[in-house]
Amino acid sequence: MNIQELPWENHSAVSEFILLGFSRDSQINAILFYIFLFVYLSTLVGNGLIVTLIHLDSRLHTPMYFFLSVLSMLDMSYVTTTVPQMLVHLVSQKKTISYVGCVAQMYFFLVFGISEGWLFSVMAYDRYVAICYPLRYKLIMSPWLCGAMVVFCGLWGVTCSLVYTVFTMCLPYCGPNEINHFFCEVPAVLKLACADTSFNDQVDFILGFILLLVPLSFILSSYVCIFATILRIHSAQGRLKAFSTCVSHITVVTMFCGPAMFMYMNPGANASPERDKKLALFYNVISAFLNPIIYSLRNKDVKRAFLKVTGLGKTPE
Repeated sequence: MNIQELPWENHSAVSEFILLGFSRDSQINAILFYIFLFVYLSTLVGNGLIVTLIHLDSRLHTPMYFFLSVLSMLDMSYVTTTVPQMLVHLVSQKKTISYVGCVAQMYFFLVFGISEGWLFSVMAYDRYVAICYPLRYKLIMSPWLCGAMVVFCGLWGVTCSLVYTVFTMCLPYCGPNEINHFFCEVPAVLKLACADTSFNDQVDFILGFILLLVPLSFILSSYVCIFATILRIHSAQGRLKAFSTCVSHITVVTMFCGPAMFMYMNPGANASPERDKKLALFYNVISAFLNPIIYSLRNKDVKRAFLKVTGLGKTPE
């Protein structure tokens, strides 16, 4: 273990961590490398394509697609904080990350994750206004308001991530330095602290409540109003059309918030490393991979923009 003596402490502090990843079997790691490489590249291509289409097609210059493009950019940034390093560790004998690198990875992972969680509530509000107040939609969802809400999500992510990271990394880490995870995530790192982490567990629970349950309550209240409005629509086709605009958003929120809530609001003593790795893999990698598929397959506007930009065929009506 690489350690650095601190003259003012009666113990040693780790200067790097070892990420154990998923397996010690080189053959299994080789298979996982190609799987995750495919998923990562597909995530970048899929989300990058959505951002490009929304930028190039003027018919997609609406609040809903503006938020979708921001979501895609967050997804690309989100997976890039963890997957490239994971790929290197899968094929390398050295699986270490420096203390500073671990802090940076933890911070930026939280920034993008928290911002995305709050962006989902903003997207729910956008659907609420579009369905419940269609005649006032353009007036309410002005470019200024859309931009302000995205900035709020970003600032909230930057601020709360700093609190998470400072409370985690201010603890002493004197060994062992093996993190049973594929990246530096708060619950996994806390297990290595050479101090009582009960206060940190309480802080994480409170922050998890604020950062997950509060936006989730906004989303649920928005959809209660949305479904009440949909049920008052006389036409069955109209009800189906209104509901279909919400299905994609409900799906991605469930994939992201469910595992994240279970991870960050679960007491540290009850955590299982193997389960935590699977949960993190789901809300960090899999959700970002599936988001462009979910939104594009059910969205005629995105399909139309793709065919228009690429010139592959007649655009669907």
